[in-house]
Formats: sequence, structure tokens, C-alpha cells
Amino acid sequence: MTRTFKLTTDQAVDRTFKIDYATLLNEQQFEAVSQFRGPVLCIAGAGSGKTRTLIYRVARMLESGIAPDSILLLTFTRKAASNMLERVAALIGAQGKSVAGGTYHSFSALTLRKYGHHIGLNPGFSIIDEGDSGDIINFLRSELGFNRKESRFPQKKTISQMFSKANNLEKTLSEIISDFYPQFAEHSADIGRLYEEFAIYKQKNLLLDYDDLLIYMHKLLSSSEAARTAITSRYRYVMADEYQDTNGLQARITFLLAGAGRNVMVVGDDAQSIYSFRGARVSNILEFPQAYPDCRIIRLERNYRSTRQILDAANSLMESAEEGFKKKLTTEKMSGELPACVRCEDEQEQAMFIAARILELREQGIRLDNMAVLFRSSFHAYQLELELKRRNIPYVKWGGFKFLEAGHLKDIIAHLRIIQNPYDQVSWLRVLLLIEGIGTHSATDIFVHIRQAQNPYDFSAVKARAKASKGLQALGKMLVTAAA
Repeated sequence: MTRTFKLTTDQAVDRTFKIDYATLLNEQQFEAVSQFRGPVLCIAGAGSGKTRTLIYRVARMLESGIAPDSILLLTFTRKAASNMLERVAALIGAQGKSVAGGTYHSFSALTLRKYGHHIGLNPGFSIIDEGDSGDIINFLRSELGFNRKESRFPQKKTISQMFSKANNLEKTLSEIISDFYPQFAEHSADIGRLYEEFAIYKQKNLLLDYDDLLIYMHKLLSSSEAARTAITSRYRYVMADEYQDTNGLQARITFLLAGAGRNVMVVGDDAQSIYSFRGARVSNILEFPQAYPDCRIIRLERNYRSTRQILDAANSLMESAEEGFKKKLTTEKMSGELPACVRCEDEQEQAMFIAARILELREQGIRLDNMAVLFRSSFHAYQLELELKRRNIPYVKWGGFKFLEAGHLKDIIAHLRIIQNPYDQVSWLRVLLLIEGIGTHSATDIFVHIRQAQNPYDFSAVKARAKASKGLQALGKMLVTAAA
């Protein structure tokens, strides 16, 4: 006679918690923090303590006996996930850092390296950023002769944007050209060919761009039952932050990750969806109750950031929305100034007004580092920057190039990539062009030698001028040492 035991170590039991959640959270936050089982939609209004709610929810799950490595927290940026888990660790200890957290892209990259073989993906792939993609597209554009067209052919940046829009909006390339780039309609067939060559090039050189990470992740979860079972068995509790800014692929990945257990909570605010130009679909959050008819909907409506005057204006705007989840933000901050709408004739007058207002506030005792000017795009700040300099007002500008897109850092990363993947042509071309005496054509010829050589770091058989040869030998020696 045999006996069968079923372990239920992830089930919460009645226990005394270290943290007094009911006291530290408001009623709606506590409800969101306490619900672990089944699908939950948390509509978090601006300034309603969404991050605090997520942090305390993870903490309570861990205090309830749920294993940290069975919890997955998907956020808009890796920094956001890291900060949240550090705060969880500060509340309950080091196990908070054992929770899996990151962006859809970073989580997909890690998962594909571990389980990608189920769909024939080599785990040694390299990840390329927008700049790398542009360089490859430019190379293929020249190889195919599209740079010698009689009529204007789109540049690499525009082509890269076309490809990304097609992936994120899940439309055909011809639809993207028709909808967003009608001026290039005559080149639609050639752009389509370039797209195919780009895909072949990436596959041949073991390269994935950011869009590919999501595409392959979805393919893995939807086509490999073995991989899906392994992944969903490990991550039994899934949370997705800023859900209003996810695209179609990310939403489907979320549903697949939830698996049969359906322990998924998505958090967001349909009124704060601002990334539609990147393919974000506010319909993902609006349609969540349709995907999970039994989901619990929790609204966080108490605002801790703004005054009543600001919230009155915000609530008035939200009331006119044709679709979305109805909510009314409230606050205990009853006194404050009315929001002001100032109409200016042009950008110069706008800049002059803002600079003058900054000086007025400074005279009232408000520190410059307590003031902020927000703008939609970096170039919108140019006129204001000139005005601030003219009035000798110091400032710090956030935006523009991302840290890892700086040229010298991309050079370092290119070296690391060819150590990881010796046949990464894009990185090789970038590294080789740093050597004095090597140009685009000679770099391409050297890469042919690299692909054929038994030791890709041995340049002894490469014919080159003295300066270039000396640089190649130094590079080869350095790479051999680093790869050892």
C-alpha cells in the first residue's frame, strides 16, 4: 500500500506578521497587498502609492511563506525593479533580493538563454541595441545598392524605426510604410527585402535585438509546452507594473506566464498611458477583465502627492475620457495654489516666462534644485537652455543620449561582445575601425579572415600596412588574454 503526499509550501497560513500592514497602508492598498491568489487588476491613480503597494505585497508574500524565487516582478525599467527589491529587503531581510525582477526584455533575455534551446535558439546569442541595428541596416543597405538609388531612399535610423514599429504594432511592413512613411511607398518592395536580409543577418550571426527578445519569448511560451511548464512552475506569482504601457506581445507573454495557476496581478492606470508611439496598447489594461472575467479590481484613489486644487483639475479632465476605469482621486492636502495655464506667442516667449518665473521663486526662498521643468522631447528644451544660460541660471538636464549609448562605452561593450561571440560582425567592425590604418573595406576583408580562421583572434596571416598590422597584433594579444 502506498501513500501520496501533496506539498503546498506556497500556501499562506495564518501567522503573525512582522509588519503591521493594516496600519501602514490604507484600505485599498491593504486589499491589494493581501490578495495573492487568482487574477487581480490594480488601477493605481497618480501619486496613490503604487510602488509602496507593490513593495509591501512582495513583503507580505514572503512573510506568508511563499518562496522568493517563485515570485516574478516585471517593471518598466530594471532600476525600478532593483529599487523595489532593495526596499523589500530593508523591510524583511535579504530574501527580498532573491525575488526575480526586471523588465520584460531583461527577463526574456535570461529566460531565452536557459530555455531557448526548446525552440532551436543558441544560448550564446548577443543582444544588439538600436545603434547596432542601425549599423547593420546601413551595411546591408549599401551591400544591396540601395544607397545608390536615383530617388531618396530612407536612412538607417528611419528604416530601423520602420522595422521596430512593424514588430511593436504587429503590422506588416507595407502597412507601416503606408500609415507612417507614405513618402517612401515607391521603395516598399526594397525595404521589405532589406527587412528579410536583416533577419537573415541576425540569425547567421547569433544576434537578437530588443524586439526579437519579446518575439522569441512569446514563441517559447506559446510553442513549447515543456518550456512553458518549467517556467510557470517556477514563477507561480507574477506581477506586472505600468501595465498600461505594455504592447500586444508583452500582454500575451503576461497571460502565458500566469499559466494554469493564474496568480497574476497587473498594476497601472489607463489615464497615464503615454507610450502609444512605441506600440503600447492601453487596451491591454482595459481588456484585462475580459481575459479574466473573475478578476478582482482594486482602485487606489487616495493621492499622497498633490493638493486638492491639482486633483480637481485632473479629475475634471479624466471625467471627459470616452473610455477607461472611472476613478476619483482624493487627498488630505486641502490647501494649495490653483494650477495656471499660461499662453505664449512662441517658444522664445515661453522660455522667457519660465526663466523669469524661476528667478521670482528663487527670490521667494525656493531653492533652484527644488524646481523642475518638464518637456515632452529633448529638443523642446533648446530655447529654454539658451534663456537660462543668458540669465546665468544653473541647471541640470536629464535626457538626450542614454549612458550606454555613449561612443566610448559602446567601444568597450563591442570588445566584450567579440569575446563572448567571436563571430559578431557588427562588434568586430566597430573594434577594427578603432585601429589606425583600417577602413570600412579592409575591416570587412579582415572579418572574412576571422570567420574562416581556426583562432579568430590570430591576425598573423592578415596582410596589412605596418601601423594597422601592429594594431591588429596588439588587439589579438589583448583578446586572447581576456578570453582566457
